[in-house]
Amino acid sequence: MNPKLGINYTNLTNTPSNVTTSAAVGFQLGADLRFGDRLYFQPGAFFGRSATVVKFSPLDTTFIEDNLIRTTAKVKALIGYNIIHGDAFRLRVNAGPTYEALLSVDSKDDKIAFNKSDYNGGSFNMDGGLGVDLAFVSLETGVSYGLSNAYKDQGKLLSDSKYFTWYATLGIVIGGKPK
Repeated sequence: MNPKLGINYTNLTNTPSNVTTSAAVGFQLGADLRFGDRLYFQPGAFFGRSATVVKFSPLDTTFIEDNLIRTTAKVKALIGYNIIHGDAFRLRVNAGPTYEALLSVDSKDDKIAFNKSDYNGGSFNMDGGLGVDLAFVSLETGVSYGLSNAYKDQGKLLSDSKYFTWYATLGIVIGGKPK
């Protein structure tokens, strides 16, 4: 078992020319399990909040800016491999599908009306990561690329946008027996 706490940065892809987005810091917490030895299955569940700065320029000289804040629950089904498989040190890689359910959508300054009903209720993603275990301490970084559209296809401004997230977590490894 590997409980973790970390940060994330989420951006949107495929935005129109009059919309720009940039990632702001968010957080995530949850736990992974690892079943196997050198090659392992890594299911997990996480709760997170992410922030994305959205700038909308309806006219050439004007722009509106607000922070899109999402609260999500994410489940993972990753496959991993220990590249270095030592007693007190492991270097590992993992990849696989994830699903992120949208729990709520908020805005920081209420300049743009972000409505949860405009978003898809969840996003299928493909995740990949690199991790290090030092004795019982675990550090992992990775990316999550959205395969589902962020917005519902109702002719909305960002209907083709997908989520792209970078994350880093710090945790502890509980159980398991070093080889």
